[in-house]
Amino acid sequence: MEIKITLTDKPHAKPDESALGFGKFFTDHMFLMDYTEELGWHDARIVPFANLELHPAATVLHYGAEVFEGLKAYRTPNGKVQMFRPIENIRRMNRSAERLCLPEIDEDLAMQILDTFVSLEQDWVPSAPGTSLYLRPFLFGNDPFLGLHTINHSTYVLIASPVGSYYKDGINPVRIMIETEDVRAVRGGTGYAKCGGNYGASNRAGKKAEEKGYSQVLWLDGVERKYIEEVGAMNVMFMIDDEIVTPALTGSILPGITRMSCIELLRKQGYRVSERQISVDELWTALAEGRLKEAWGCGTAAVVSPIGELAYKDQIYTINDGKIGAVTQKLYDTLTGIQWGKCEDTESWTHPVPAKN
Repeated sequence: MEIKITLTDKPHAKPDESALGFGKFFTDHMFLMDYTEELGWHDARIVPFANLELHPAATVLHYGAEVFEGLKAYRTPNGKVQMFRPIENIRRMNRSAERLCLPEIDEDLAMQILDTFVSLEQDWVPSAPGTSLYLRPFLFGNDPFLGLHTINHSTYVLIASPVGSYYKDGINPVRIMIETEDVRAVRGGTGYAKCGGNYGASNRAGKKAEEKGYSQVLWLDGVERKYIEEVGAMNVMFMIDDEIVTPALTGSILPGITRMSCIELLRKQGYRVSERQISVDELWTALAEGRLKEAWGCGTAAVVSPIGELAYKDQIYTINDGKIGAVTQKLYDTLTGIQWGKCEDTESWTHPVPAKN
C-alpha cells in the first residue's frame, strides 16, 4: 500500500536523554489509516503529530472498542536502528482485534507501516544506555452513532515516544502488592487481548497499591481468587527450588512477547520452566520455607523487573534479601543485549529498520 507522507514544518527539539522517563515526549509525526467495510483499509498516511478529531458518538468513547500494542526500536552500538520481534506484536494485535470485532491488518502491511514510520522517525531513537523509542500502535472503532452494533468504521494510529526506564529505580527490585478484592479479567473475557478496558479495570487497585508505596498490583484469578495471574503491566515468573514457574495462558492472561522470549531463553539455558497454575498458598509456603529464590516481572516496557518484596493481606515477604537474583540478572542482560545489538542475536529476533531516505 502506498503511504503518503506529509512532513512537519515545525520539528521539535529532541529531549534530554538523561531525563526521558516513560511516555512523556513524542516524535514529530504519527501514522493514520482508515477502515470501512466497503473499502477495507485505505488512506495510509504519515502526518505531523497532532490531536485526533473524533465524533462525540464514536464507538470507542462509549463501548471501549479499542486495542493497542507496545514495542520498541533500539539504537545499536554502530548507530543503526532495530526492532525486537515486531511480527509477534502484529500477530497479537490481530488476535486482540478479533476478540473485539475490530478489523485485522495484513501482517505484511503492518510491517511495512512500522518500517516506514520508524525509518522516518529514526533520528528520535535515543542512544543513551537503557533508552529506546517506544512504539504505540492502536486501533479503535469510530462509527459516528450510538447503539451497540457491528463496527463498520475504524482508525489505526501509530505514535512513538523516546523513553528511558519504565520504573524510576531502573533494574532495582520493586515492591508488589497482591490484590485480594478487584480482579483484572476472567476466562472467556478479554484478558488475553491487549485492550484499554483491561487496564481501566485495574486503576482502582493500582491507585490503592501506589498509596501504600507499592509499584504494581499482582492479580489473582477472577473465579477462585487464589491463583496468581499477572502483574499490572507485566507477566510474572517465580524460581521455586530449581523450577521456574509462570502462570499458564488460560485466556485471562496477556500472552507477553517478553514472557515468551524469557521462556525460550531459559529452556535453551537448561532451566526447567513450567507454565501452570500457581496458588498464593503454594507461593507463600515456598516463601516461608525459603524455597522461593527469585521472582520477576517481564514485559516490553520494563524488559525484566526483579521483585524484592511481596505483600499479601497483612503479610509482607522479602525475596532474595531484596536484591536482584542471578537468573533475573542473566535474563535482563541477555534480552537487552540482543535488543540493543550488544550481543549476537542467535534467535533471529531482531528486525533491522531500513535506512532513512
